[in-house]
Amino acid sequence: MSALTSATYSADVRWTGEHWGELRCGNGPSLPFSAPPDAHGHQNTLTPEDAFVGAVNMCVMLMFLWACERFKVPLVSYECAGEGTKVIDLDHTETFVRVVLRPRIAARGADEERKRIERALQSAQKYSLVANSITSELVVEPEIVMVG
Repeated sequence: MSALTSATYSADVRWTGEHWGELRCGNGPSLPFSAPPDAHGHQNTLTPEDAFVGAVNMCVMLMFLWACERFKVPLVSYECAGEGTKVIDLDHTETFVRVVLRPRIAARGADEERKRIERALQSAQKYSLVANSITSELVVEPEIVMVG
């Protein structure tokens, strides 16, 4: 498939000692990062694994917000727990095989609004750049609450 348009994004890294680095995102922020503790890294800091799961979660949320605007969903709140499962093969290569997102969504209205929320979630998955770019299975397990 050929692309109609393209965009390029940047993210630079720099080693800062031991198992530490600094990520400089093209959009501005700089963040320290490390390997996870189970890979000789440090606790309480960003890891590539966290960033991977976070990127999927952020992108799906942003596309969900876009879809809610498009479908006129009266959204009240959105929170989403994300979890990635990796496997380590015999040759010590690692692969994320599954990403599970568990959004908790509250919207105004009656139960007929639920169908629009479900449609917005489907659109979010379909149009998420990051979700479309991974080979991991993506599972979305929503909890939808109608208020008022």
